[in-house]
Amino acid sequence: MATSGAASPLRIQNYHEDGEQNLISQEEPSTSRGGWGAAIFIIFVEVAERFAYFGMAGNLITYLTNELHEPIPMAAKNVNTWVGVSSLLPLLGAFIADAFLGRFSTIFVSSIIYLLAMVLLTITVSVIPLHYQKAMFFVALYMLSVGLAGHKPCVQTFAADQFREDSPEEKKAKSSFFNWWYLGITVGASAAILVVIYVQDNVGWAAGFGILTGAMAVALAVFLFGYKKYRKQGPLGSPFTTVAQVFVAAVRKRHINGTSTGFGVYSRDDKDQHETRRLLAQTSQLRCLDKAIIIDHLDASSKNRNPWRLCSLNQVEEVKLVLRLIPVWMCCLLFAVVQSFVQTFFTKQGSTMVRSIGPNFKLPQASLQIFLGLTIAVAIPIYDRVFVPTARKFTGHSSGITILQRIGIGLFLSIISMMVAALVEAKRVGIVIDHNLLDNPKAIVPMRVWWLIPQYMVCGLSDVFTFVGLQEFFYDQTPEAMRSMGAAAYLSVVGVGNFICSAIITLVQAISSKSGEKWLTDNLNRAHLDYFYWLIAALSTLNLCVYVWIAKGFVYKKLEAEETGKEKELA
Repeated sequence: MATSGAASPLRIQNYHEDGEQNLISQEEPSTSRGGWGAAIFIIFVEVAERFAYFGMAGNLITYLTNELHEPIPMAAKNVNTWVGVSSLLPLLGAFIADAFLGRFSTIFVSSIIYLLAMVLLTITVSVIPLHYQKAMFFVALYMLSVGLAGHKPCVQTFAADQFREDSPEEKKAKSSFFNWWYLGITVGASAAILVVIYVQDNVGWAAGFGILTGAMAVALAVFLFGYKKYRKQGPLGSPFTTVAQVFVAAVRKRHINGTSTGFGVYSRDDKDQHETRRLLAQTSQLRCLDKAIIIDHLDASSKNRNPWRLCSLNQVEEVKLVLRLIPVWMCCLLFAVVQSFVQTFFTKQGSTMVRSIGPNFKLPQASLQIFLGLTIAVAIPIYDRVFVPTARKFTGHSSGITILQRIGIGLFLSIISMMVAALVEAKRVGIVIDHNLLDNPKAIVPMRVWWLIPQYMVCGLSDVFTFVGLQEFFYDQTPEAMRSMGAAAYLSVVGVGNFICSAIITLVQAISSKSGEKWLTDNLNRAHLDYFYWLIAALSTLNLCVYVWIAKGFVYKKLEAEETGKEKELA
């Protein structure tokens, strides 16, 4: 702790290693808990949950258009709105987990709600009369969103928490965990696309949703079965209070120039020792917030610290971490817009094309998403076992490339996917014109559905880089007490991206209709979906340029222990 000026009666305490050891002893130090032995149970739960989610969401637009008879643009917006709400509500679920319930309890409660929602969905599509079905379906759908709100931000963070960061072996295992985690959920999603969507299209919606309900029931049972193996952490308090205190304290001391005026600096307190194992090193960015750690005359004369006037260095650096994440978060929103097309426009494109395999089998239109899953399933092991070790030899980085470089590659690939999709759609429309099918939207265009495979595969590759990178980025760069919020922030990229997609669809419809031809209509043969894809590709290119500029100036999390070690090496 650096101080200057007169001594203060305020109790100021430096961080000591014994404090870290005491904290570790409070967090279930038993080596029999945690690790892959515990994480595997949680991964299985997530695989089952993704099986249930994609078995429903992957074919949702088909149900809305074929069973509830919604126009394609309206159905696409309803899908985007639901996905958006389901991806934003985890912010609330993460807050409840971090501040009140803890991750384990939040996962348990939300899984019960999730299961009840799936039961209601199954009942709705099977026995509810048609004139009540739409209302009940959306009630059950948004009840599912409530279950997702607690499940999604906590389950991945809870699984990652099973690996200790003070163990070199477990830290290395955690580095690979995010790759294999995403592979696991891809397997669950792909299985749903192959099996459940086929059942929904060929056997019935009730049978399809019944399978999904059973999967969630098994997932909940497996989660409870691993109870004794988990490392569990209780609630750590409201993260919003920490952020608010720093801003209020900095504003109150906005007129103070710095320690040169004779004031001291509040470095550490007891709270730092009990709430986080790893203390953050001071950074030079956002220096205006550093005023919150300066001790003025009022602080020096007080017996007790007022947290709304004086914050610790670690607390200020945690807030800086959160603020540094925001620009990266914003630059990934258009990526989520691109990925949303997989479950909407890509699916409807496939519905107009030849999907028959042999004389007796017809591929369900939504099952083309399996090629996205297969691409991810093949690419992740190659990335983890081949690309990372090879890149490590050239870069010296433990992960081969930095997290932001990984995300940037995915953003670039998303642009390629839009360009490929636009070219394929132009080809499809050309065949439509040649066969005089412009005003026959229900006709099957004489073009094989396999033409869509490249755009699905490029989307899958971009997922491997950007979505997996975002998961690791928000877990690694978020303050330890806010990691559920970090997971929710990653999910909110998808949520806000889907809302933006709905807004873009509405705007494009309004502007294009003034020129006489709507780019997006219920008749895809008359629409100009290829123009829409080119527009998204152009916007994504501009977004990538902004992202590169932000990434170049980004400062990764710095730990006090690491900085001290570097200083000793230099000495």
